[in-house]
Amino acid sequence: MRIPSLRAGAAGFAAAVLALVAGVAPARAAPVPVSTDGADLMSVSLVDGALSLRIRDATQIARGVPGHDPADTVLGPDGGVAGRVPADSRFSFLGTPGRPVWLLAAGGTAFPSFDTIGVARGAVRGDRITASLRATDGPGRFTAYRLSGLGTVTPLFGTDLAGQVELPTASRTPAVLWAFDAAGDYRITLAVSATLLSGREVTTEATYRVAVPPITPGPPAAPPPAAVPADRAKSLPQPMAEPLAAREDSAGAVKAPAQGPAPKVAAATTGTRKVISDGHVDMGPQLTGGTWTIRLKDDTVSPPVWRELADVVLHVKDKAKTTVPAGADFLGKEGDAVWLLPQAQQSGIVWPGWNTQHESVVAAVKGNVVWTLKGVDGPGKFILFLTGSFGNADVLFDSAKSLPQQLSIPPNTHAHGNWGFSKPGLYRLEVQMSGTTSAGKAVTDTKTLAVAVGDSTDPDGGFGSGSGNGSGNGSGNGNGGLARTGDSWVIPASFGGVLLVAVGILLVYLARRRRPSGHRQVQESGA
Repeated sequence: MRIPSLRAGAAGFAAAVLALVAGVAPARAAPVPVSTDGADLMSVSLVDGALSLRIRDATQIARGVPGHDPADTVLGPDGGVAGRVPADSRFSFLGTPGRPVWLLAAGGTAFPSFDTIGVARGAVRGDRITASLRATDGPGRFTAYRLSGLGTVTPLFGTDLAGQVELPTASRTPAVLWAFDAAGDYRITLAVSATLLSGREVTTEATYRVAVPPITPGPPAAPPPAAVPADRAKSLPQPMAEPLAAREDSAGAVKAPAQGPAPKVAAATTGTRKVISDGHVDMGPQLTGGTWTIRLKDDTVSPPVWRELADVVLHVKDKAKTTVPAGADFLGKEGDAVWLLPQAQQSGIVWPGWNTQHESVVAAVKGNVVWTLKGVDGPGKFILFLTGSFGNADVLFDSAKSLPQQLSIPPNTHAHGNWGFSKPGLYRLEVQMSGTTSAGKAVTDTKTLAVAVGDSTDPDGGFGSGSGNGSGNGSGNGNGGLARTGDSWVIPASFGGVLLVAVGILLVYLARRRRPSGHRQVQESGA
């Protein structure tokens, strides 16, 4: 019969076709390098009853788009910082003091997060997403922890730690960073799961590639610098919004990520007064028709708008009230109350930052913008500081020291810090921002930012001209000089000359594939 031979011939033909297709199939595109500065390393969504796990860079977050498939990306070797485990018992799980580690952080002032905003409240049982470490393949160890609030360290998961953590839905768990103790190529598989209201379990996982360069930490951090004159402004690290340059690795050329369209430009508005007690805002300059003006970008509305400072009062609710921990003498005495707006966003608390990203500034200003705190009028002390990767701090402004004080901000920068107030009441911060246009013209503006601290403080009393009439008597004497960074708790967060600013760190120790067990829960309170 001819049928067997026909079948054999068909099978052979099919095999040949498959071989031909396999031979001409295009190779997988080179992975796209993603900056972790301000990124959502895990961006979890629930769509039509299925979980999705993506990674979103800061631009994608601003545009509100889903982000990358982790399989199509690579984290590192650029955008990280080498350091050493500090001689601090809180970090003993990282290894012996002085041990080199590489932190997956870009060295700016915004750090990665875990994001479950794409899972609405009430969509899953318990309003909880479980994240777990499924497996790791790489030459070294890799562990995860979170540094929240004023130096509180919470290990999350890793080789020698519990293997899963619960995340609240519809929220962002801030400052999640990764670090490694050996150079090389890693594959990290993470999974997320939840229980739908119907009782059905849903889960998904993704594998991340991390390229860790040789770990060469710089010398130990220097002691806090002495106060410097106000005309020698303290500097921030390079801008987090700096475009990612193209780069090469051992596998060949890797293209820089394509930049999508810029977010819609925020319009300017005047005359509409607003008290802001929750959400994201930024203070920054604009250059319009040759006029240099400080305004506040309000991201609590969509599209965002730039508001006059005279039309805005920031209200710091008692939800931000905490106590000064041991060793943080620059904030006050141990156990004293302090109202703290943290460096990382926290639900229910206003999240102020500063930026030099307005298109008029980026296009027409050369050099850095200098932000000067000229005066503070209020019932207590005001302080602005950055929290470092190992619980240290870098004080930028301190009204208990002589004023004015200055901060030099690179162009195209978006940054956040910790804003502290020692007593409830109304504060008026006299702020000045100065720059030089591309034509060489010096420009400057001075305004007053009103901040109402405490539930008992009426924010309506803060509305005013915003013209910069702060008296500078909020414990500062207004005689010039930059604030000292304080005592031993305040150590410059510098790794080889790069300032690493973080409110939390995620690190994972792992030398080989494992399936850790255990369970931890991340509180919704944020950092």
